[in-house]
Amino acid sequence: EGQLEESGGGLVQPGGSLRLSCEASGFRFSTYAMMWVRQAPGKELEWVSGIDSRGVTTYYADSVRGRFTISRDNAKNTLYLQLNSLETADTARYFCAKGQTAVSARLPYNYRGQGTQVTVSS
Repeated sequence: EGQLEESGGGLVQPGGSLRLSCEASGFRFSTYAMMWVRQAPGKELEWVSGIDSRGVTTYYADSVRGRFTISRDNAKNTLYLQLNSLETADTARYFCAKGQTAVSARLPYNYRGQGTQVTVSS
């Protein structure tokens, strides 16, 4: 089993942007779909976005479509999530997660990292 380490979170004002990164190690990153999930205090885990192993096909939750962009660099074993037009409702801890196959970019996942906190507040 490998490891996932997220970074890039922080405090941002509504309308602002952040770029999250997730460095993967210990498994063949380029052969697995990946995804981002988030969890706000007192709320259930929410799937946010997913991408297939080759980075060709992407998926988004309705709540973030048009504002967030998922991407990956298989040469760097890194997954990204660009967050634009952030809203207070986007405040949550964001986790990257390893899909179960090359195309399984939605829940369930094999495992996830420790997460990075995103707080949207004025």
